[in-house]
Amino acid sequence: MTMTARPARAVESRPRHRSRAALATGFVLLAGVLAVVCFFSITMGARGVGLSTIWKAFTDYEPSNAAETVIRELRVPRTLIGIFAGAALGLSGAILQGVTRNPLADPGIMGINSGAATAIVFGIMVIGAQSIGTYVWFAFAGAGLATVAVYALASFGREGATPVKLALAGAAVTAILTSITNAIVMTNVAALNELRFWQVGSLAGRYFPVFWQTLPFLVIGIVLALGTGRALNGLALGQDLALALGQRVKLTRVVMFVTVAILCGAATAACGPIVFVGLVVPHLARMICGPDYRWILSYSLLLTPIVLLTADIIGRVVISPGELQVGVVLGVIGAPFFILLVRYRNLAEL
Repeated sequence: MTMTARPARAVESRPRHRSRAALATGFVLLAGVLAVVCFFSITMGARGVGLSTIWKAFTDYEPSNAAETVIRELRVPRTLIGIFAGAALGLSGAILQGVTRNPLADPGIMGINSGAATAIVFGIMVIGAQSIGTYVWFAFAGAGLATVAVYALASFGREGATPVKLALAGAAVTAILTSITNAIVMTNVAALNELRFWQVGSLAGRYFPVFWQTLPFLVIGIVLALGTGRALNGLALGQDLALALGQRVKLTRVVMFVTVAILCGAATAACGPIVFVGLVVPHLARMICGPDYRWILSYSLLLTPIVLLTADIIGRVVISPGELQVGVVLGVIGAPFFILLVRYRNLAEL
């Protein structure tokens, strides 16, 4: 009797869809983790504070008490900026990876950091800006204009702003703006000294004025971003299929790039160019929740602040009483993590 071998079941290459209940449970758990990280962000640092001091800082504040002042005026705004700026960077990274269909896309691909840096140099040289509160507006304007320039360049031609053209336009704009910035700072010591502290990327020294100035843009950008999930799911099917399904692809891309400009401009203005979180966290969210961009965006909203604040806490305690800036910490731990992600996970399947 001849036995015929049954064909081996093909290995599923796409992420499995999770149930809505499981995804909702995971989202709630992440919210709990973020609350814990926020607590440690307020309590940990070069100066340790107890629970009683924290309670008094919010219920019976005494300006003469140094510990309470540190909590209210330094750590609380630092934590709040970390939450909102982190959420903005994670959402913008997820949107860029979806709209360009490029797994290596991140806010830097749009020339956002370079645009913000060039605008700050302009503010120092021409306007005489010397405070973080002033830098916010120059950085935001420069980041937004750089995003507009990239999309405008990529839109030339019959095909419009295709993923490949967007990546090339972003690289070109970044190279031009970086060259302009370097040319200016090498001939002006004041601009160089001011810029080198901002370019590191940090949550330190960001007080309530910076938070309140950037908060409206961050909130608007976050709300817009969370509403793009369905459109991103359509673009993930390919431009032709998205058009066949009735999606207005060009208008969708314009809206998404405006959203990215708002998010990244405000986040970069608030805390400087923060690396890796906008690139890595959307992949991490996709590994947890699957390919649905509505959930990818929701998970990125919480995961990125968790990563950003955790890195900030590490920077405070690793060389205490000194401090490492969060941009440095993320660069050190983010690069090896992303290498492992590439090594053990096929990015084309993400």
